[in-house]
Amino acid sequence: MTVKAADSTAMTVPRLRIDRISKTFGRARVLREVGLDLHPGEIHGLIGQNGSGKSTLAKVLTGYHAPDPGGQVLVDGTLLRLPIRPLDARAHGLAVVHQSLGLVNDYTVVENLRAGRLRASRFSRRIDWRHELAEAREVLDRFGRSVPLEARVGSLPEEDRATVAIARAIQDAREGSGLIIFDESTRSLTRRSLERFYEMLDEVVSSGTAALVITHRLEEVVDAADRVTVLRDGCAVESGLPTAGLREADLAELVVGHRPQVARDVPTHRLGRGPAIVETEAAGDSPGISGATDGSAAHAVSDTDRSEGPDGAAPADSNTPADSNAPADSGTPASGTRPATIRLTGVSGKVLDQVDLCIEPGEVLGVTGLAGAGYEELPYLVAGARPARAGRFTVGSTDLDLTELDTRRAIAAGVALVPEGREHAGLAFELSVAENIALPRSQGHGGWKPVNRAAEHSMVRHWIGALDVRPPRPSMPVGKLSGGNQQKVLLAKWLATHPRLLALHEPTQAVDVGARQTIVETIRSAAATGCAVLVAGSDENELALLCDRVLVLRDGAVAEELTDRISPDAIVAATFASAARQALRPSARAQAEDVVATDSDTATSGDTVGDTDRSERTDRGEAPASASAASLTGAG
Repeated sequence: MTVKAADSTAMTVPRLRIDRISKTFGRARVLREVGLDLHPGEIHGLIGQNGSGKSTLAKVLTGYHAPDPGGQVLVDGTLLRLPIRPLDARAHGLAVVHQSLGLVNDYTVVENLRAGRLRASRFSRRIDWRHELAEAREVLDRFGRSVPLEARVGSLPEEDRATVAIARAIQDAREGSGLIIFDESTRSLTRRSLERFYEMLDEVVSSGTAALVITHRLEEVVDAADRVTVLRDGCAVESGLPTAGLREADLAELVVGHRPQVARDVPTHRLGRGPAIVETEAAGDSPGISGATDGSAAHAVSDTDRSEGPDGAAPADSNTPADSNAPADSGTPASGTRPATIRLTGVSGKVLDQVDLCIEPGEVLGVTGLAGAGYEELPYLVAGARPARAGRFTVGSTDLDLTELDTRRAIAAGVALVPEGREHAGLAFELSVAENIALPRSQGHGGWKPVNRAAEHSMVRHWIGALDVRPPRPSMPVGKLSGGNQQKVLLAKWLATHPRLLALHEPTQAVDVGARQTIVETIRSAAATGCAVLVAGSDENELALLCDRVLVLRDGAVAEELTDRISPDAIVAATFASAARQALRPSARAQAEDVVATDSDTATSGDTVGDTDRSERTDRGEAPASASAASLTGAG
């Protein structure tokens, strides 16, 4: 159990007070009289499903949106004029890192970091770039990450871009004042970078600055936040709830309104039979994948699951082609045949060096490692989206040289890539939901072959329903959807091609609990039809939930393979070559170590540790670690 930093709610004047803030777009009321307080020295979590109003609230606080009449925003007791003017926000020490990060892709790292802060030389009145480079280097050194200062931001990996945006906001934090809002800006950070982020943030808030962290990672809230506010359908169902004693499953129940259950397929390549669905613990607890011990689990698949595949057309366990228009040798099995194993040999890229692996039909293979280990580039090399130094892709009679592979040839071979960073790599935001989903299939028709509009419309409608895209409007521009629904559209876009290999990079990044469950179940359903799945990711909980096997890469090579016992802790231990993960927040780690030492002394003297811990929490008015979500919300 992680021990939190001292509760700061005893402070009389909140750093930020939000009172009865509402926001309406047309007929849709996105925020409904939301209220919360942030205190000096506090890390306050804000969570909720995509579309619950989190980002809208952040944009109200930075003046991007004007709230409905009747609400108030106070900073250090001073009432701000609404809508908030950006200059007023900055004058009160309010900084924000948005989902889109707010970086200029054509500017260098140093130009982005020092924008609005550049100094001219005293004598020449020109920018002193030597000074600016030194300032920028000092900021990034605090973050513990080496980012090339003179590189264009648009050329950087997503994690480095997030690092630059976060460092830019933190550098302006003034001792004893200020407020920083992080709007899902930690979503691209690996575990190690996330730990460093909270080390920096802990230093910042210890001087009196407050932080509002909007995130989908329940672990972040449980591990690092002092209190949490939960939004659901625009309402604050919990405001300022202390996180001491909360579990991820409790938070998941508060977010979605019920305790979510995730159906997980039994690994078919180990059992030697068709897919079986087993009920697991609530999402957020994320145990390792466990196989059935007898044949009874196979009967858990409903008749509907057997008779209808993910596209509503092909049976989940049939050997008939899923798409009559699929290219020859597309990996869709002919009657009475088994899909071929996908083999990658000698794969080399910028970091990867002579990596060999195979993926069985219906298998979900995860690849992970520390940042820079090379796992991030594997999906792109296989899909022809990045140049390979060497390597071959073999499945059935298809044998491709990766050095000559481009995206068009990869798609024709049955490879579908769901990339990280849907904003600039996966979706055309100005196009509609229908146009995005139909785009890969329409490109494959060629200019001479007419498109069957009725069939295309039916296909789009099916995938919108299958992934529960909200609102279910094919004509809506993708850019107007919430992040979770955009990710669903991106996944539908490529599943609609009926790929033989589905390659994904961070498929549930910045996605809420409900959308995450839908995406996980959809990926497993695709595997159940015979599709091979490759998942490259840094989220150990996601990999444990999804994968039949996990390969851990170090220095561009496979260092370890996890098969039988795939749990988050096992993945972290293999990745870091250490034991179970640490708490994110250093102050929490230090206090946890003190508690362990105290508990050890108490146990030696014969006292009961658990009773002591519970009584201390009761004295502080905190919920016990085993408190259910119902008791936390006052229900039941």
